[in-house]
Amino acid sequence: MKRLNKTAISLVVGCMGFAASAVWSADSLQDVLKERGLSQQDLLAAAKTYVPTGKRDEFVAFSSGGQSGQVIVYAIPSMRILKYIGVFTPEPWQGYGFDESSKKVLAGGKIDGKDITWGDTHHPAISETNGEYDGQFLFINDKANPRIAVIDLRDFETKQIIVNPIFKSEHGGTFVTTNTEYVIEAAQYAAPLENKKFYPLEEFNEKYRGGITYWKFDRKEGRIDTAKSFSLELPPYSQDLSDAGKGVSEGWSFTNSFCSERYVGGIEKGRPPYEAGCSAKDTDYMHVINWKKAAELVAAGKAKKINGHDVLMMETAIKEGVLFLIPEPKSPHGVDVTPDGKNIIVAGKLDTHVSVYSFEKIQAAIKAGKFESKDPYGIPVIAMKDAVATQVSLGLGPLHTQYDSKPCIAYTSLYVDSQVAKWNYCEGKVLDKLSVHYNIGHLMTMEGDSTKPAGKYLVALNKLAIDRFVPVGPLHPQNHQLIDISGDKMQLLYDMPLPLGEPHYVVAIDAKKLKPAVRYKVGTDSRTDKPHAGATKAGEERIVKKGNKVEVFGTLIRSHITPETIEVEVGDEVTINLTNLERAQDETHGFTVSTFNVHASVEPGKTVAVKFKADKEGVYPYYCTEFCSALHLEMQGYLLVKPKGWKPTKTTLAAQNYTEADYKATLKKVADTQVIIDSVVAYITSVNYKDFPEVVAMVEDAFDQLGKTKDIKAKHEAAFAKKDWENANLWAEQVWQYQVKTADLGLRAKTFLEQNGAKKVK
Repeated sequence: MKRLNKTAISLVVGCMGFAASAVWSADSLQDVLKERGLSQQDLLAAAKTYVPTGKRDEFVAFSSGGQSGQVIVYAIPSMRILKYIGVFTPEPWQGYGFDESSKKVLAGGKIDGKDITWGDTHHPAISETNGEYDGQFLFINDKANPRIAVIDLRDFETKQIIVNPIFKSEHGGTFVTTNTEYVIEAAQYAAPLENKKFYPLEEFNEKYRGGITYWKFDRKEGRIDTAKSFSLELPPYSQDLSDAGKGVSEGWSFTNSFCSERYVGGIEKGRPPYEAGCSAKDTDYMHVINWKKAAELVAAGKAKKINGHDVLMMETAIKEGVLFLIPEPKSPHGVDVTPDGKNIIVAGKLDTHVSVYSFEKIQAAIKAGKFESKDPYGIPVIAMKDAVATQVSLGLGPLHTQYDSKPCIAYTSLYVDSQVAKWNYCEGKVLDKLSVHYNIGHLMTMEGDSTKPAGKYLVALNKLAIDRFVPVGPLHPQNHQLIDISGDKMQLLYDMPLPLGEPHYVVAIDAKKLKPAVRYKVGTDSRTDKPHAGATKAGEERIVKKGNKVEVFGTLIRSHITPETIEVEVGDEVTINLTNLERAQDETHGFTVSTFNVHASVEPGKTVAVKFKADKEGVYPYYCTEFCSALHLEMQGYLLVKPKGWKPTKTTLAAQNYTEADYKATLKKVADTQVIIDSVVAYITSVNYKDFPEVVAMVEDAFDQLGKTKDIKAKHEAAFAKKDWENANLWAEQVWQYQVKTADLGLRAKTFLEQNGAKKVK
């Protein structure tokens, strides 16, 4: 092989990120343990969480982002953060809230016509099929502003935000029924259901109400159908978390509550505060609801319209046998149906006991009409003794329960004790306890909300970190601790700081169940999953001006933005549509215009629009914000905002002096790089590359890049014939740029094939 041009080698290899092999330290494991003060137990814990380069984690966790209004995605057991998903708040990296399509999604969360640019996410839920996680959709709630969001796990993007039309706050969302027919959302702090209605607190018992909403989910559309959704009017107790029945309890749902005292505080009036009045009774109420029958009643026209939304009133629900109450330990936070659906476990923060309710006993009491009383609103109350199978004393501050893959094994968080309790709910006995750091709220086992929990790991969601991490000021991160639950005794494996919001709850799914796409069909609006009106093909880029409206139809591909210059006048309304023409995986481009507060993340195949008013004359660079290639920094352009009526004084662009020698050097570089490309192509075509879809896409993209050189070659040869050395050299340089991108893709494909066992073709 002839000697390659040094510039060609260094740039091609450099753009591929090749590096010298690492040299292993001569230290032994014992040396490392001694130097760092580690024990054998520490080493074992580290080995259980370590995921080597090139391998992947077993589970993917979706955590609420608390006051960030977002969702945090991380992997288990490595506990590596993979992504933040913008949901209720703008998220600049993804351009969420900065491009036109995502602005429309966020606009779905407006309340009373006003933008709400923050949220308090609490409880994510993964869509289910027959009670098992199916990995298709994720739902998340906003406690502060009663809203629900739908995230499509095919691309991990938020597709829909809806506002609850009758609640003023909520905490008990989101929870799904076993086939995701409905997404359950329970109110929190009671308020009048009618919009903009004022009633004084003296009328709290009569005019304030709680409720539960059952949002109808259209799986085909991947959206909530508000027209087919309904709510159940409930007393002004503070409803909290919910869970849907499974198996024998299919068609029913369960929601706990606190402050069933209906106390409204009043230290301003010389009365005790809320915390005293809302915890005075020994018990609160678990709401037991036949949601399937409730849906039938609504469909039969027995609901009342409130704010344009169907509400099944308490009077109807009581009369039709849809709604029942059962006392539960006071101030509960979890109401968790066992995987077989036979039991419902409730823990009260102000009681040491966890109560195991029997669905069979509940149904027997309902069938027999055996009620100990009615609440002040006439709802039948089943006696606790007639519904509970057993009670187990676990410790101080029991909160939330999750399940193991082993039958009858449950885990409950103990907030006050800062512990996790492992116990057997069939036998009613404690099996193990593990201290966590500190003040655990929720906990989560792998697929622990489903009919088939996966076991293996548990994550403790601790409210306080205190001394666990390097200090970063008065505001500390949360601490998610990974625990091994595969054996008889729990083992703490890893402390993970969560630096975004105050996460409340997490759900985790087997990573193999997630099937996200790696690119969009070219021209897709990702927020609607439909073709974008601004989609543009290569060669069809254009700028259209109508009056004071300028619309740009552009494209993005390594390493240029087309068009490279956009000229407008002061006062013009500018819309820039950009289509990412890449087909290779992970070749995202970004786009921003200096000082105009717009940003777009444009993944392969996606079309995005940004819109702004050019309200100030001047020169404004625009560029690709996502590193994409060796010439990423050169992927740029200019927005020129001209004064009204401006006329140019010069008619030629600034130029440099190039010589024939420069042109010949560039041709040499092109020839040498082609040798590299030919060798890579020879390898790829010698193996069964067509058996690897990822490689097929890269090969197609590579040849697409190389195919562009034919026309460009004709241009530099035409310039050469005229002795126009500047254009001859620059067009030849452009040929090389396409070659570099071809080599980039080819070498990536070659590496993939080598690492994944490609076989020689006979």
